[in-house]
Amino acid sequence: MSILLDVVIEKLNKLTNTDIESWQSQRLFHGRGRCYPEYEQVCVDLFAPILLLTIFKPLNESFEAILLKDLKHIAQKYSLAAVQVQRRYLAGSPCTTLIGQLPGSVFALRDGLRFNISLNDRQNIGFFLDIEQGRQWLAERAKGKNVLNLFSYTCAFSVVAQAAGAAQVVNVDMSKSALTQGRSNHRLNNQATDNIKFLSENILKAWSRVSRPGPYDIAVIDPPSYQPGSFVVDKDYAKLLRRIPQFMRPGGELLLCLNSPEKDEGFIQALIEECCPECQFVERLAELADFPDEDINHGLKLLVYRYA
Repeated sequence: MSILLDVVIEKLNKLTNTDIESWQSQRLFHGRGRCYPEYEQVCVDLFAPILLLTIFKPLNESFEAILLKDLKHIAQKYSLAAVQVQRRYLAGSPCTTLIGQLPGSVFALRDGLRFNISLNDRQNIGFFLDIEQGRQWLAERAKGKNVLNLFSYTCAFSVVAQAAGAAQVVNVDMSKSALTQGRSNHRLNNQATDNIKFLSENILKAWSRVSRPGPYDIAVIDPPSYQPGSFVVDKDYAKLLRRIPQFMRPGGELLLCLNSPEKDEGFIQALIEECCPECQFVERLAELADFPDEDINHGLKLLVYRYA
């Protein structure tokens, strides 16, 4: 039995006492953390009733053939509807169906909330599994709070905050299509959006619009690590942090996210000391067990600060 087959079956066996449509979306196999030799370019995710295999770099032909055979076996064993294969190393990150038939709609499911995902030729499918501990953190403290969601993408944090009883959520992202999907995610969960704002803005050039609905009790700042024309961590994160006094309420909490493998948490800590020393470090959220990593600073870093 291959390592991947062993790990995936062990996780799926824990779910089989419930209906497949209620299976929580999760990372079943995380090769990118470099804990499984030879599997560094492979990840497997569950979006029931679909398995998604992501391949980040070309694999040896015989190795790939065994991998695909294992996934076919898993799909048949657990009566999954389909296995999708996304090849991130090809232009457009194309998705193909390995076995079965893709349903008309596929959702990510977490704690009773649903999120639209798109398993077609696009790099990001609309929902990030690796930031679940951040969503949990927000759900625990959003009730009655004014929440700012910077780089909101498809507004998963907003849906979680609304479900937790937030007073207001302001989502800001350059992508109008991502915000449109964000609105759809709220509707999908039968959530009113009277207290939800969707601002399609270049964040670094729209501080008056971002600040106007504040001050905020909670801010989630989850920028891309490198997106020319939008945000580049090395030169732009400092610009964000200098603006904190303009939009945060004293005593407010910030979740600062950093998804750059080349930079550890010290990068954020040094910027805070330089750009906004009024912020006090609270904690770094623990890494998810589904995302084991040889080096915890290689993966996603989630740092909590309080604006004093």
